Amino acid sequence: MAKDSGDGHKTETPDVSHIRNVEVTHEMSDINVNGVLTFVVALTVLTIAVYIGMVLLFNQFKKQAAKEVQPGPMALSQQERLPPEPRLQAAPGFGVTLEDGSRVNLQTKPPQAEFQALNEQWQKELNGELKDASGNPATMPIDDAIKKVVAGDSLPARAKEAPNKLQDWAISVPTSASSGRVSEKRLQ
Repeated sequence: MAKDSGDGHKTETPDVSHIRNVEVTHEMSDINVNGVLTFVVALTVLTIAVYIGMVLLFNQFKKQAAKEVQPGPMALSQQERLPPEPRLQAAPGFGVTLEDGSRVNLQTKPPQAEFQALNEQWQKELNGELKDASGNPATMPIDDAIKKVVAGDSLPARAKEAPNKLQDWAISVPTSASSGRVSEKRLQ
């Protein structure tokens, strides 16, 4: 085939179809297209199967988490898991138990909250606001007590027990039967 380059010179492409280079030719064993397509299809099917399996598994986990599970018989309660008293301020379980038996939780309150809770109880004692188990006043207001003492009236007091002469001269000795945990009074 002849080509005119414009200046009147013609070039001709020689016929090279008879020349063969064995190292450059296409090899049929380079890639197996059917194998690659089979792998891609199998990978896609397995990916979809794993996705569906994971969705079903997590739905099962959600159902199990929604059920209320009772703790085992040996499980400790929340109070039993706490370290023994005294606890650090702001630590879980930190609080004060007042003399009336009520517990004030102070773990999320500022450090001075402990003093404030005790001070409130002391003020109630001074003002005569504390009640015993039957609902009767357990204390007398401090102002009334001062007035009674100044007036010469006697204040209520505990009954005194007559001292036991034997116990005054006796000493406490641990008993051997209790491994020293219990003591008894003996004369010298």
